[in-house]
Amino acid sequence: MNYKKLIVDSGKRMAGSGLTVETWGNISVRDPETGLVYLTPSAMLYDTIVEDDVVVCTLDGKIVEGTRKPTIETEMHLSVYRNRAEVNAVIHTHPLYSMVYAAQGKDIPLIIDEAAQIMGDVCRCTEYALPGSQELADNCVKALGEKANSCLIHSHGAVCVGENMEGAFKVAKVLEVTSQIYYMIEATGGKPVGISDENIAAMQDFVKNSYGQGK
Repeated sequence: MNYKKLIVDSGKRMAGSGLTVETWGNISVRDPETGLVYLTPSAMLYDTIVEDDVVVCTLDGKIVEGTRKPTIETEMHLSVYRNRAEVNAVIHTHPLYSMVYAAQGKDIPLIIDEAAQIMGDVCRCTEYALPGSQELADNCVKALGEKANSCLIHSHGAVCVGENMEGAFKVAKVLEVTSQIYYMIEATGGKPVGISDENIAAMQDFVKNSYGQGK
């Protein structure tokens, strides 16, 4: 697997998906065999990044490849990997509807089946912390907990994780769609009915063990 190419391609994908603007956000992937983490460089437009710009480091933050300064949120990415062994991709996005709730410090509940199946748990919003700080990294790890695949960073953006990059992107898209639906429900004076914990568990079991080919 060419993880540097994956980072480059994923950056272009994120920029073209409406999940962020300009140089905001960041992306990483972990090689499960070596434990090395590949990160986007800081403050570079995603359509200009090439493989030589990708920064490679160990889980304790030691840079082993690359001459660029890594993303300011490097410690946030590494903290997630250290606390969630099953996670091998992290995407930090700045999507519009998710930001509506991040700016209010509000959680996004699992109000639609897709969210119940993919997001793992409620998307919780962190307490506020300065960008690039250890506090922000710690708050993100706390909000994700042991099973959530997304969280909101207060007044800042969203973090989505997955076993691989495709999984992380799926979470990012479902989170933004769920946030948009939640916003539209509230904007029309409504309130989501919600899905029972029993049904959420049943759907998550179905996706894990039955949904798709070869299961």
